Amino acid sequence: MNNRQLEYYEKVRRKLKLGPFFTPKHKLVFEIMKILWNEEEIKILSYFENADKLISLQKLAEKSDTPKNEIKKILARSVRIGTVSKIGNKYGLEPLTPGVFEKYYIIRKDSKKNQIKLARLFREYINEVVSLQMVESNFKIFRPVLPYEAKEKLININKSIVISESQVLPYELVEFLINKNDIFATIPCYCRTIGEYSRDPCKVASHEIGCLYGGDAAKYFLNMGVGRKMTKKEAIEHIKKAEKAGLVHTTVADHSLTSTLFICNCCSCHCVLLHPTKKYRLKTVNPSNFVAKIDKDLCILCEACLKKCQMDAIFHQWANEPDLSDEHIFIREEFCIGCGVCALNCPNNAIKMEKVRDNDFSKIVKFGNKPLFELFI
Repeated sequence: MNNRQLEYYEKVRRKLKLGPFFTPKHKLVFEIMKILWNEEEIKILSYFENADKLISLQKLAEKSDTPKNEIKKILARSVRIGTVSKIGNKYGLEPLTPGVFEKYYIIRKDSKKNQIKLARLFREYINEVVSLQMVESNFKIFRPVLPYEAKEKLININKSIVISESQVLPYELVEFLINKNDIFATIPCYCRTIGEYSRDPCKVASHEIGCLYGGDAAKYFLNMGVGRKMTKKEAIEHIKKAEKAGLVHTTVADHSLTSTLFICNCCSCHCVLLHPTKKYRLKTVNPSNFVAKIDKDLCILCEACLKKCQMDAIFHQWANEPDLSDEHIFIREEFCIGCGVCALNCPNNAIKMEKVRDNDFSKIVKFGNKPLFELFI
């Protein structure tokens, strides 16, 4: 590859920025980009606008001095595999993540060879580069939502704490997505997919227990030929299966329309956001308004909660007293994200989710000028 071609890749790299998310100048980035876009494609992409803007086919033709039909042919593969966005007659770029990575593995229309090659590179990039970006950015994208039927079975309201919204709000529960929609689609988890492709599979759950989309989002992906259509009953079964496996339900950290369109089912070993939250004890995921509380009289010390906790926030304090009276399970609340997985999986109903805050998540989460879902269309 000559210097001119390298310049094209560097020029495009600098355009892959949206809000606080940029694509750093790192050897892994260039290795990834060279698989995502060939030399002919990257030359045309170098005439694109930055990731927050679209460019028309006419403008691309003028800037690149290339016929429109030729540009359409050159970009056809990139559009098909999800590495370039196309809306009408306009084209656009997205950051590597969130953006290209997620869309590429949602669509999965590139060759299997490329998907496997990229999986290994993306896995390393996410763990070694993106995770460290999270340390500094302090940008919270997602929040947990509580398990199915949590309101009836798992929740206590702490009446000793003054909370203006002491009731359980609809958007705090996974039912918010279920109740708002009648059509659903599930798509394999892209984070666990790259783990399996790179021979580092998740020990919590298969990539097949993936994200759940509802309403217009489900229709969008199903119309693309992506995902598996589900009825409401099947969607509920999917949600419950994820919960029993120990996966955390997460959605965008607001209660905008986007939060009614999808739920991710996340593990902390592979999730782009839960992994750094656990590894570096960051709050890259906004905690819910709940924390887990253990009733020591009901706790049978089985460690089911400890094994299921994705944040390693639960510990077993072994006894000092001869009669074992001081042995107990305890929760480090500063590490707890309030997901409810421990409470749902407690065999003796010894854990309840207690509402201790009233963050309303009313501020819409945007990446530059785009809400989250727009990065995947």
